[in-house]
Amino acid sequence: MTHYLIAKSIIEALFVGALAVGFYLTAFAPSLRGELDEANSKQVAGWAIDHAAPQAHVEVQLYIDGGFVASRSADAPRPDVKAAGLAEDDLHGYIFNTPTLGPGEHVARVYAVHESGGGARLTMQLVGRPLRFQVSR
Repeated sequence: MTHYLIAKSIIEALFVGALAVGFYLTAFAPSLRGELDEANSKQVAGWAIDHAAPQAHVEVQLYIDGGFVASRSADAPRPDVKAAGLAEDDLHGYIFNTPTLGPGEHVARVYAVHESGGGARLTMQLVGRPLRFQVSR
């Protein structure tokens, strides 16, 4: 009886683990890569690519200080991304104009939008690391 209960527990743990991995791979795209290269009082720029769909252009959203600023497609020229072997073409960059901000330190974050479940679910994944920048008077 003890062996049966141990075997049952192992099978249940494997099943739950498989479900968790399946959910993660469906809801989040491990194939998304990118960087937030620049953030200042004039612009926020970087690149994003989905290796699962290398010809597609990733939708990215800019947040500054936790507030939504804008959304756009990462389709600006970035020859360095192609030269580094990260993409088949160079149209995976993004540039946002920074809105008017008060003086002081601000934090820019860019998220890639990922659809799953045939468009029924949207998740956002951070692209690169957040960048802090200063706005002077």
